[in-house]
Amino acid sequence: MKFRITLISSFLLIILGFSAFRMDDDPFTQLLKKLEDYTNKFPQEKVHLHLDKPYYAIGDDIWFKAYIVDAKSAAPSILSEILYVELINEKDSVKKQLKLPVVSGITWGDFKLPDSLSEGNYRIRAYTNYMRNFGTAFFFDKSIKIGNSWANKVFTETKYDFKKENSADRVTATIHFADKDGKAYNDNEVAYDVQLDYKSVEKGKTKTTSNGDAVITFVNTNGFTNKTGKIVATITLANKQKVMKSIPVTATSNDVDVQFLPEGGSLIENLPERVAIKAVNASGHGENVKGVVVDEAGMEVTSFETTYLGMGSFIFNAQAGKTYTAKVKFADGSSKDFKMPLAQKSGYAIFINNLDTGKVSLKIMSSENLVNGTELKIVAQQAGNVFYVSKAKMEKQVLMASISKNKLPLGIVQFTLFSSDNQPIAERLIFVKNKAEVLDVALNTSQVSASRKGKTIFSFDATNQQKPALGSFSVAVTNTNKVTPDDDNETNILTSLLLTSDLTGYIEKPNHYFLNDDLKTQKELDNLLLTQGWRRFLWKNIISGAEPSITYKAEKSLAISGTVMKGNKPVVGGKVMLMATKGSVFILDTVTNAEGKFVFDNLNFGDSTKFVVQARTKTERKFVDINVDVVPGQVVTKSKNSGDVEINVNNSLMNYIKESDNYFNEMTRLGLLERTIKLEEVTITEKKNPAKNSANLNGAGRADYILTSENLSTCITLSQCLQGRLPGVLFRGNVPYLMRSQNTPMSIVLDGMRVEAEFLDNIVPSDVETIELLKSIGNTAIYGSQGGGGVLVITTKRGGGTSNYNRYAPGIVSLSPKGFSVSRAFYSPLYDAATTNNTRKDLRTTIYWNPQVVAQQDGKAKFEFYNADEAGQYRVVIEGIDASGHLARKVYTYEVK
Repeated sequence: MKFRITLISSFLLIILGFSAFRMDDDPFTQLLKKLEDYTNKFPQEKVHLHLDKPYYAIGDDIWFKAYIVDAKSAAPSILSEILYVELINEKDSVKKQLKLPVVSGITWGDFKLPDSLSEGNYRIRAYTNYMRNFGTAFFFDKSIKIGNSWANKVFTETKYDFKKENSADRVTATIHFADKDGKAYNDNEVAYDVQLDYKSVEKGKTKTTSNGDAVITFVNTNGFTNKTGKIVATITLANKQKVMKSIPVTATSNDVDVQFLPEGGSLIENLPERVAIKAVNASGHGENVKGVVVDEAGMEVTSFETTYLGMGSFIFNAQAGKTYTAKVKFADGSSKDFKMPLAQKSGYAIFINNLDTGKVSLKIMSSENLVNGTELKIVAQQAGNVFYVSKAKMEKQVLMASISKNKLPLGIVQFTLFSSDNQPIAERLIFVKNKAEVLDVALNTSQVSASRKGKTIFSFDATNQQKPALGSFSVAVTNTNKVTPDDDNETNILTSLLLTSDLTGYIEKPNHYFLNDDLKTQKELDNLLLTQGWRRFLWKNIISGAEPSITYKAEKSLAISGTVMKGNKPVVGGKVMLMATKGSVFILDTVTNAEGKFVFDNLNFGDSTKFVVQARTKTERKFVDINVDVVPGQVVTKSKNSGDVEINVNNSLMNYIKESDNYFNEMTRLGLLERTIKLEEVTITEKKNPAKNSANLNGAGRADYILTSENLSTCITLSQCLQGRLPGVLFRGNVPYLMRSQNTPMSIVLDGMRVEAEFLDNIVPSDVETIELLKSIGNTAIYGSQGGGGVLVITTKRGGGTSNYNRYAPGIVSLSPKGFSVSRAFYSPLYDAATTNNTRKDLRTTIYWNPQVVAQQDGKAKFEFYNADEAGQYRVVIEGIDASGHLARKVYTYEVK
């Protein structure tokens, strides 16, 4: 897919001094060679997940297919063969994690959403172990809304009002409480706790009005308008049942921040330059503004106006010795002054026109004092692939050139201007829409059925530049009468792999820039690239030779490795045996090397497999220590997509979650779906014992109750072990609740690290040393708001260490490493004269999902399914990639009557 051009001659239009660049042994050539070496030595990976729907309801399945590509070649990655996919809640805690095998850059899986989950703004994050070396900024990280009607009694709708009080921001939240049918809860007591950036700023009690409204006010006194958090509101119903709701606080003011960003990076005196504008409100959304620029005397110099999502640009010429102020007017009629960036006395500026469909026009400008024959260089590259290099002697104040777009790659291209001493002095990103690098999907729709439960057959031809393409595709079909697409804000294979994976920060409505190919959209995309940051790598790191620290290796297979020691010396040539004792069944053996290290690789086992590692010296002595290698888990960082947070999730999805209710109830009636929430009585059966190794913040053993390992050896899951054994605790599914606070799941602290309550059954019961129950105020107070529902402090037999294995005897350890998750098959019913389920109601929201559609060498592929039992506009979304890295996306709709 990628092609590189390092010698410019035939396509470079030379005007006013630009000359073709010859590859020789000068320092600049060596710099480009260092770029080549750097990107080859430290390859980058990108991940995209194709989801079956844009949002979900409790009881749904989240179906996805993952595409992992090499950033440099854009082809499916052969570097990593294991992918981690996580479901993360609003508390930035991992609810579920899948570990999936990857073949040729492709894998797929699913998450089941049990009714023990609450509604909210969740995230799906995906990454390889190798990607962790370069930070979380370029992980796949998508926000999704999950509604809850099926297991929900209280629905809220919240409105915020902001008011300035001196330097503080006063926020008034009006929360409306109602049941599923819209009947208001009136005169009900509401307790609330307002938390900003995890700190409580306001607590209290109030009552709902006759309209079901509760009014809560709080003040942000620290002056940071981008503070976010939540209101934890607990309403007491007529039957004394308490229901807790977590309501996002996405902003504490209606302030709008406005930035002025010179093209290339700096303003230079007496040079006409383009200046980009970016206006963003406190919730992270762009807001359109307009205004004028005035000098220090108050004289108007120019005017400006943003055109889309608070972004725009204008030409500005800063005069020597003058300072400027932008007077910005907002949509509500208010205004505010902002200082324009100070202009440098002397320097170079870069100007790129990317609006021509056939070429990119490049202009280099300099201050008069720099017109001295100094040699500059310009480089255009993408992911370390250099597509354009040229030298220019600054013998005139303006130098220009043009580059044919068919010589540039699809996606973001970085232009960098270098000084005579090879230092980067100006940069500019552009987006190139090179259609020659996109897969064409030609659909055959002649066998599409317009009838309910009718059989629909699609076939298609995948081609690139009219040549058949061998590729892997995924298909999702939904009924738009139930699942309404948000075209502008859609995340897809194009937005992920071509745009957001190479930019930091929040990209609002990314698919907007791919829906149309007109001049207006191209200008809006250009403004985005003028204002968004670049972070894949920095030229200064290439120049200085600074290399990233590679801590995490690219995983080729599941492996168990470690070191065998006797005293402080490694055991050389020791005998090591690996036995699978649960799940998969096998026995392997190996010997240690000169450092005492051993490794069992190319393993393939499921998530519930348990192992025993046994080691001996060469002479069969068993008194040795086995240290198993452990890779620490990935920390959950704050979501960069804060602008996608929905305050009223259930209300925004009300139509969908009610439709989903009908489907779930029908599936339950047929015995195909079970509710997991069950209330059970508990009895006290265990005495208090010390827990000397625990991470209890009150001190080890200072708990209301302690359960020890002797009572945890006969259960398959930890929640099963604990039911009936913790006083005052009941379980709904596998989630523990204090009986006095049945709407707040207990916090789980595992070896000092907080995990979600639903994560409980990921802990192997035989690995647990003690479980401390904290339920009294005296014991939970130290945990703050996180202790409101009680705390379970779990200490494993490793004594709070970082390994995930246990030593039972000299030369023997047991361990339960995370294995591969099993991917389920999407259920797609068959309807014909011979089947007996033709009379059943079919109320599916996802009509069809298939992650395994393959176009063979001839480029032909086919898939088929039966329509559901409801009319509507059915939307077919096809995404895919070929062996060379060409991307495909096709959307087709048809009507079922």
